Amino acid sequence: MKLATYRDGSRDGQLVVVSRDLGQAHYATGIADRLAQVLDDWNFLAPQLQDLYAQLNAGRARHAFAFDARQCMAPLPRAGQRLGALAYPSHAGRVRRAWAVALPELPATMPVLYQGAGDDLLGACDDVCLTSEALAADLGASLMVVTGDVARGALPEQALEGVRLLMLANEVTLTALAADELARGLGLVQARAATACSPVAVTPDELGDAWRGGRVRLTLKCSVNGRKLGLVDAGAGMRFDFGQLLAHAARTRRLRAGSLLGADTVSSDDPARGFCSIAEKRVVEALDGSEPVTGYLRFGDVVRVEMLGSDGASVFGAIEHAVAQAGA
Repeated sequence: MKLATYRDGSRDGQLVVVSRDLGQAHYATGIADRLAQVLDDWNFLAPQLQDLYAQLNAGRARHAFAFDARQCMAPLPRAGQRLGALAYPSHAGRVRRAWAVALPELPATMPVLYQGAGDDLLGACDDVCLTSEALAADLGASLMVVTGDVARGALPEQALEGVRLLMLANEVTLTALAADELARGLGLVQARAATACSPVAVTPDELGDAWRGGRVRLTLKCSVNGRKLGLVDAGAGMRFDFGQLLAHAARTRRLRAGSLLGADTVSSDDPARGFCSIAEKRVVEALDGSEPVTGYLRFGDVVRVEMLGSDGASVFGAIEHAVAQAGA
């Protein structure tokens, strides 16, 4: 099923069920008001939402209305915790060169995780507000899972069973601040401006055969101002699957329902596939010794991130947001 959160003036919004084709929606009132409630009581509430989802897809939901991604907050606007993983070695290697910092090499046998901010996630169409273009903002298109409870010490296959939902994310990085934060040994905090989420979060079964081995084997599309930046297979370059990442996160402590874990910027060893961040493209442009020609994000730029299923239809809806000047 597909779930979203509509704005209602509160911090947590109103839970809605969205049809498979993203054309119709229906408030989940009477079952649950917020997604956090569903995650806390998944086994009881999810089947009821699934029934409503079936009615919506069959055209039998009495109070359905046209779905509008512009009315969406993040599917889970406030998360108990948000973790990130450096799951794509090609991205980590290129960023190391782009930022000119001594990032550690990614170990081949153990994931590298970091703690991110999950208290104020943006909706798919919310502006990314910056104080200055000199901060050199970069997009970072990725996949993120929303978990149920995951037990401490869970094995990867057990941890994978804790995945309740998947969604897209765009983690905006202020590259002008990143090197300084990392040089001091901690971070990134100030260099992470905002994270926007796709309008819809989906249960793994919605991906069909594309959800295999804890990876999403579909192409992630990224563009800036309508110009293609990348068409990158999200599964091919991922060193550790989501089961392995969650098991590593739960090695010494349990994960509670409503935790988010992102796999970091989707990336490929093949530059012909393009990129899901500007920093990567700039590094490849400079390989022949010339200066990079692609600039970082500027005020008025519009970023679009989307993933299509095997049928060519949008799976999560699109993240499409503008870069705006704070206070303007």
